[in-house]
Amino acid sequence: MSFEFLVPVSDLVAAHTKLLSDHSLGKQIKIHTADNGVPDLKKTDIAILGIRENRNDVNFLGEKLSFDTIRKSLYELYPGNWDVNIADLGDINPGSEVSDTYYLVQEVLSALLQKNIIPVIIGGSQDLVYAQYRSFDILERMVNLANVDSKFDLGNSSEPITNTSFIGKIIVEQPYNLFNYSNIGYQTYFNAQEEIDLIEKLYFDAYRLGEVISDVTIVEPIMRDADIVSVDLGVMNSNSMNGVTSSPNGFNGREICTISRYAGISDKVKSFGIYEFKNFKNEEMTSMLIAQIIWYFIEGFNYRSNELDIKNQKSTLHYNVPIDDEILSFYKSVKTGRWWIEIPFLSSGNNKLERHTLLPCTYNDYERACNQEIPERWYKAKRKNEV
Repeated sequence: MSFEFLVPVSDLVAAHTKLLSDHSLGKQIKIHTADNGVPDLKKTDIAILGIRENRNDVNFLGEKLSFDTIRKSLYELYPGNWDVNIADLGDINPGSEVSDTYYLVQEVLSALLQKNIIPVIIGGSQDLVYAQYRSFDILERMVNLANVDSKFDLGNSSEPITNTSFIGKIIVEQPYNLFNYSNIGYQTYFNAQEEIDLIEKLYFDAYRLGEVISDVTIVEPIMRDADIVSVDLGVMNSNSMNGVTSSPNGFNGREICTISRYAGISDKVKSFGIYEFKNFKNEEMTSMLIAQIIWYFIEGFNYRSNELDIKNQKSTLHYNVPIDDEILSFYKSVKTGRWWIEIPFLSSGNNKLERHTLLPCTYNDYERACNQEIPERWYKAKRKNEV
């Protein structure tokens, strides 16, 4: 498809980039500017894309979005020892209706997916995740969505979509391509008990903020199993966001960057979005945090180890653990030390599900299985398949 309707990076940012060090990220990225047009995407690994849509924010007051400060902050950073080709495609402007924006977003992201390019989205309101998810329809397979968010965003799916109800829309609207939804960092007092019960009933994964903060490594296998990752900036505590978020509790900068790196290093993640950015006075600190979240995602991507087919690699270690009437099959990568558990009941010929027959797990899951405890995520996958 043509990317001609994309809005180039502003002249202000383009001029700022010319003043940067030759070693800066801004000088390494192929940038869509008014003078040069959309860059050639051959050999591109990651494409940055701004989406200036926020009209379905329940608190929308007519604000217009600009991502200039984020781009300035990102371009000023220095790349690691990377072998990654990055392009900045510029922005998608709001359409006449929000549904028009969704259509454009879905078209652009689908085109990038088909080119095996990972979009890194900087967005307005988080209902845009719906379009991010729908872009996978073209691949005709089940997908997993991981949402780093203090809220579940299930909402009322019978009402028009908003940034607090998009997950509900994703669950109920056809085609049904959602296999698993994982929430990372929810805070109980921000979620109705009915929503918490529904997440449990649907056998989705949810990790409380305190649980993740006490051991952030539990996020790694979740990200290793995700196709789409969404970050709501409202998951951050107000100290880390210069008072922009209203909650004193939430992730800090180090934790969100660690989570972002886990998303980047996952061989499965094909789409990454950061949402709920709002323009305000003194936004430099928030913009720099977003720039660093993106930096860590790219850093993780650079160290991907291509272990999607871990089961068939000769060096992989295989362990069988009998529990009750089950025999659980675990696989360990010699290269990275990461673990998976097999879900044999999904390999029944359903092509949409064949990618989900190995579930990333931890060494702790293996140890507990040896002590006759069935891993919770394995059990949920089994129950989901039986429903």
